[in-house]
Amino acid sequence: MTTTLETPPAARDAARGTHRPRRAGRVPGQRGAVAALLAPFGLLCLAVFIVPAVYAIYLSFFSTSHSGLGFGNARTVFVGFRNFVVVLTDPSFLRSIGVTLAYIVVFIPLIVVGSLLMALLLDSGLARGRRFAQTVLFLPHAIPGIIAAIIWLYLYTPGISPVLTTLAGLDIRIDLLGQTLLIPSLVNIALWGGLGYNTVIFYAALQAVPREVMEAAAVDGAGAVRTALRVKVPMVRASVVTVAMFTLVGSLQLFTEPMLLAQATPLVGSRFTPNMYIFDAAFNRSNYGLASAASVLLLVLCCLLSYAVARFSSRGAKS
Repeated sequence: MTTTLETPPAARDAARGTHRPRRAGRVPGQRGAVAALLAPFGLLCLAVFIVPAVYAIYLSFFSTSHSGLGFGNARTVFVGFRNFVVVLTDPSFLRSIGVTLAYIVVFIPLIVVGSLLMALLLDSGLARGRRFAQTVLFLPHAIPGIIAAIIWLYLYTPGISPVLTTLAGLDIRIDLLGQTLLIPSLVNIALWGGLGYNTVIFYAALQAVPREVMEAAAVDGAGAVRTALRVKVPMVRASVVTVAMFTLVGSLQLFTEPMLLAQATPLVGSRFTPNMYIFDAAFNRSNYGLASAASVLLLVLCCLLSYAVARFSSRGAKS
């Protein structure tokens, strides 16, 4: 009878002169440190996003009814998807979505391209006083949105605006709050407040581009414009996508600027944007179920458009 003895793997590795690396063990207290670092974000996200979103979804399936021809006691009843049907068939809500999409089509390309061009200019050797320029560009973002909207409302209102008065003296009549220029006027307010902020983000991303890549492009004979478009912009693609996505989400929640401009023009009604529609349903009509349904639909629209931007950007990066 023959007995076969198997050599242990460790002995075989030692005989061959090889060594199997040991798996790195967990650092003591690593899980606790990770939990401690993530806990503030998790609690904040739970308190200001998850819980309100779940509660809004819950409210969207209920409505308040009054007995006795509307003079009786109010009671909350389950209505299923009726609130969603009412919102989706309301012409004022659909019109507010159209206004917001028109605003997005104009605003997002202008602010992304404009801030990227400003950042490329600051990153080039042509710009002087970069720190001063960054500070000046960022200052409008530091002004609260409602204060900025009041300033622009003063500049847009005929009769009190020094700009419109000066143009009228030159026999130039412009109605910045009219049917044609209302959306561009809103875009101008948002551009004034957000251009510098996004410029700082893009400039920080451009500073992370390896200098070796820039030197290689210069050796290959690429000029300043070609280097900016073919080298710098592709290397900050992730920042461009992030800025575009955040700007899209913020644009869908347009509220402060049109709410203040409604004081100066009848074209901006109480349901001009989806957020104004939600505000009107909740605080003017006291229909919290309808407001919750509109909020949920706006959340779904934000998620769908953000997903579309992410998918489009990932396909562009692969191609």
